[in-house]
Amino acid sequence: MDIKNNAEAYDRTCVEGHSCNCSTGHCHDHERSKKDNIMIAIAGLLFILGLILRLPKEIELILFLTSYIVAGGNVILTAIRNISKGKIFDENFLMSIATIGAFVVGEYAEGAAVMIFYRIGEYFQDLAVDRSMRSIQSLMDIRPDEANLIVDGIVKRVAAEDVSIGDTIVIKPGEKIPLDGVVVSGISHVDTSALTGEFMPRAVEAGDEVLSGFVNSGGALTVEVREEFSKSAASKIIELMQNASTKKAPTEQFITRFAAYYTPIVVGIAFFMATLIPIITGDMDFSKWIYRALVFLVISCPCAMVVSIPLSFFAGLGSASKKGILIKGGNYLEALNNVNTVVFDKTGTLTKGSFEVVNCVPAEDITAEELIKYAVYGEALSNHPIAQSIRDAYGKDIDRSQINSYEEIAGLGIKANVAGREILTGNMELMNREGISNIEPNIDNIEGTVVYVAVDGKYVGYIELADVVKEDSKYAIKKLKDMGISETIMLTGDNESIAQKVGDKLGIDKVYASLLPNEKLEKLEAMETELQDNGIIAFIGDGINDSPAIARAKVGVAMGGLGADAAIEAADVVLMTDQVSKLTDAIEVARKTRRIVMQNIIFAIGVKVFVLILGALGFATMWQAVFADVGVTVIAVLNSMRILIEPSNKIN
Repeated sequence: MDIKNNAEAYDRTCVEGHSCNCSTGHCHDHERSKKDNIMIAIAGLLFILGLILRLPKEIELILFLTSYIVAGGNVILTAIRNISKGKIFDENFLMSIATIGAFVVGEYAEGAAVMIFYRIGEYFQDLAVDRSMRSIQSLMDIRPDEANLIVDGIVKRVAAEDVSIGDTIVIKPGEKIPLDGVVVSGISHVDTSALTGEFMPRAVEAGDEVLSGFVNSGGALTVEVREEFSKSAASKIIELMQNASTKKAPTEQFITRFAAYYTPIVVGIAFFMATLIPIITGDMDFSKWIYRALVFLVISCPCAMVVSIPLSFFAGLGSASKKGILIKGGNYLEALNNVNTVVFDKTGTLTKGSFEVVNCVPAEDITAEELIKYAVYGEALSNHPIAQSIRDAYGKDIDRSQINSYEEIAGLGIKANVAGREILTGNMELMNREGISNIEPNIDNIEGTVVYVAVDGKYVGYIELADVVKEDSKYAIKKLKDMGISETIMLTGDNESIAQKVGDKLGIDKVYASLLPNEKLEKLEAMETELQDNGIIAFIGDGINDSPAIARAKVGVAMGGLGADAAIEAADVVLMTDQVSKLTDAIEVARKTRRIVMQNIIFAIGVKVFVLILGALGFATMWQAVFADVGVTVIAVLNSMRILIEPSNKIN
């Protein structure tokens, strides 16, 4: 429990809570931990013998001194090493001078007890770190390092990093999928919980996308690899979690700075108590004042805060990851506490982004079948969900060789030349820009999205598509308001009529529609300027076109970010499912973490100040000092663990 370095210790901790040899990736502290436990047990036994047996003073000293050396030898050696490196004022130094001083003034039992209980406190701390790291450790295990590669019809076991894009691999029942790809053959169910936090198995068959980290729980699958090992979904998530602990929250940074100044001040006060107060007061019983100074040193160790605060943030990150939420650092976890405005993209965020053609309205001189055929060929090369829905509704093969040119106009639609005819598909702004007239249909009562179609400069009809609102969107908006979020806002490229209807249905406070990607960003910047220091805006979106706004927001949140590289790079928080309600879980975890951090700070400072006063007045002994140091630390650490063990619906 090094005071100056402990706030950073968790950044250098391996996934099992022990320091590791980074060059090999193997942890060596497991065996050392067993040895330490044995040493503590031996020290405790010798200490108990010294207490209960009536032995000569010399034998008693030998028992207590041996107990002390067995328990605290490493602490003393560490203090000596740190002093040789110029790092004097750390907890090892405080514990060493306090306990050695206790032996000097004849308090053998108390000197040994302080060191033994200190080591027991470290043991509980290690247990707590192990527990807080388990969810993160489970993420590190989601990516298998080998794959079953098909080479010339033969399945070979190879390193996953040696598999190339376009190769075919076999996933046997019960195996984890090592690389992202598309199922070529086979029917199965996959367990996605390691990546998404959702435990409902997902059915997959030929044509479905699968991601590394999924577990094949059914029949064998043959998968064509679509992404390199280092860029796979599991690799991205592991990298995110490894980097998350390096981004400290302001509270953690404060504790690191606090410890650097606090320790020398405490040592100075103890020195003053032991040397000058006897002279000033005329009470020349130096033994008494040295004892009080030693008690003061033990009490003053701030390890409860230095240990429990970074541990709390670590536990918060782990708790969020178990719920399918990746938060990229303690600073973003703390920032979630101050969010008072949430801005949503619509399509793919509040709605499924899965459109269905619900109406096809041709102009007078064209049939519905001809209208949808024109639209399909116009949208044939687009990856937009609207284009896919139109192709699904058409249900026939498309002869892409007829497409001579294709231009996607951001925020407006598509211009394509098909078999010598110019086809326009898009919104009213596209029609106006291209000079298309005689567009008569009244769309005031249409709740879906309208795609207008023009051929060779002539309007030929429109297609209505409906985007389904996600099941949890309304609940998420209501929950955010119940949590005290002051304003919910939607920014969308859809027309105002459709956007407003969705907004009214979900209970969103403000709706801004018909926005291009750059206009979304401008609107967000205007909100940030207006809000200034009166809270934080969180923007939540799902795709590449939302990335500028996600990056600009104080807290950027990516929806379904596993498949959107730009969004996952830009976001501070990644929701690994398409559930917008996960945002409320993230805020709940953040609030729980902050509340526990504040509890630990108030508790630690309160107890220490009280016992320090008693110690300075001579009413506290080493036993009270042990509780004020080790006992408070253990209680604070156990309190931090509540972040992991409480269910999310009890976090508030």
